Amino acid sequence: MECQALLTGTRSPSKIPSKTLFLAFCATGIGGSFQYGYNTSIINAPTKPIQKFINESWNSHYSSELDENLLTLLWSTIASVFTLGGLLGSHVGGYMAIKVGRKGALLMNNTIALLASLVMGISYPTGLFELLIVGRFLIGINAGIGICVQPLYLGEIAPKHLRGAMAVGSSIFLTGGILAGQIVGLRELLGGEMYWPVLLSTSWIPAAVQLLTLPWFPESPRYLLIDRQEEEKCSKALKAFQGLARYQAEMEDMQKESLALHGEKPKKSWELFTDRTVRWQLVTVILISAAQQLSGINAIYFYAGYIFTQAGIPAENIPYVTLGTGACECITALTCGLLIDFVGRRVLIIGGYTLMAFWCIVLTLTLTYQDIYAWVPYISMAAIFAFILSFGLGPGGVTVTLTAELFMQTLRPAAYVIGGTMGWLSFFIVGMLFPFIVNGLQQYCFLVFLVECCLIATFLFFVIPETKNKSFLEINQEFKHFKFGRRKTNQDDRQIDERV
Repeated sequence: MECQALLTGTRSPSKIPSKTLFLAFCATGIGGSFQYGYNTSIINAPTKPIQKFINESWNSHYSSELDENLLTLLWSTIASVFTLGGLLGSHVGGYMAIKVGRKGALLMNNTIALLASLVMGISYPTGLFELLIVGRFLIGINAGIGICVQPLYLGEIAPKHLRGAMAVGSSIFLTGGILAGQIVGLRELLGGEMYWPVLLSTSWIPAAVQLLTLPWFPESPRYLLIDRQEEEKCSKALKAFQGLARYQAEMEDMQKESLALHGEKPKKSWELFTDRTVRWQLVTVILISAAQQLSGINAIYFYAGYIFTQAGIPAENIPYVTLGTGACECITALTCGLLIDFVGRRVLIIGGYTLMAFWCIVLTLTLTYQDIYAWVPYISMAAIFAFILSFGLGPGGVTVTLTAELFMQTLRPAAYVIGGTMGWLSFFIVGMLFPFIVNGLQQYCFLVFLVECCLIATFLFFVIPETKNKSFLEINQEFKHFKFGRRKTNQDDRQIDERV
């Protein structure tokens, strides 16, 4: 192979991104999915101080004690309204990505984060707990837009041999945000009773960093060429991100895709449901987006504290041990980024769900016999970390990559809107129903997640092709010839070719 490369004058592409590409990757992530993870995490530490503030605020305004059930409802609203904001943001993000570009949408999104930080920061001085609800809703919108647009931008600026690793950046920054929120929320830092207003308002920092750094990088080359027909700007952006060596090959791939689209305008979300040529891509994105939230990862974090207590860890030390789960997920996201363009998407996501199903069986057994043998809680602890490892290496990192790769340029923003909607809805449903599932089934709740993991792994085994090192046009062509493991007829091919 090396001799052939020398004779043809070509070299295998470098697995290391250019300096500009790497810095753009960092600038995009810090104000994107990092905010999602960070704001999911920081709300857990100040639960008691915020509930005390709500009670005091209610007493000040209405001169009466707040009912315990109403207090729980208000606290739940503050925590969960973030999800509703994210659901709205996922819809707004797709629209913004088309109208003002991927980079423009990310920059505009930071104004929402700054406003949310201000609103939550002044809630305590003004004595208005209602501002916490408004602020959490706004930061949810910010997270929804970021988690939608960031992988869109990263997937379009990366060369195809690095596209998987770049798209996994969303998962890397998300888990990094969770870990950062856990650290900052420690009682020795900003998790104490006096500092919770400061803690909730720290979301302005990543927003400010992105506002200062992202403007120095170009817009998505694919957006410039295919959506805006600005070939000169596209050429400059490609050279900046990928260098002169790979510039021409990537430009040719984009031009082929542009020709195949025949000047089509970006599609709306509802139009994907009427397009038969992308039926299985759409079904796949809907299922993997929902499965990511319904896989049992939330159950793992719910049971973590109980298992750590059973293992003999003092209650005051459990927050520090919980940092280990965040660090584990962050490390596995990084590992997935290193492996995804080497091992492939298909192996990682199917293998991840299969391993998660196995660890669901282990956890069901160990939690059932937790009190019989002294060593069983330690097996449960190991299973928790193994489950998180399996999630991070597979569904946690690959899901967003596949959403970027399964659709052509004009359909991709709409696909992210649909995938994001399913993800946020599933997140909301899990948040609402999970306590009832746990109370009803106890440790046997993991059998529900076992079934879900097995079903999605089976579906992906029969439907999803390998997408690594393939252009978007090649992936689209491969889906045309695939229907649950058998080839379509020539007549079917001709009908779809008329569409493409």
